[in-house]
Amino acid sequence: MTVDILTPDANLFSGEATYVGLPGSDGSMGILDNHAALVTTLQAGEVIVRTANGEEAFEVKGGSVEVLNNVVTVLAE
Repeated sequence: MTVDILTPDANLFSGEATYVGLPGSDGSMGILDNHAALVTTLQAGEVIVRTANGEEAFEVKGGSVEVLNNVVTVLAE
């Protein structure tokens, strides 16, 4: 799946991933390929992105996420 993690100041990550872990407002959630469409808000925490080359973590203060057709877009604060 394609993942984009954007802040008002920078593009933190853009690329292919096998898993995305998110600090959802109602609890932690994991996104895999072919996930159902989803739009939700995020609370402060870590966004984890697993790629073929390893794992990266990005600290966020909140924001929102959209999952649609194997594209995950995180708009983070």
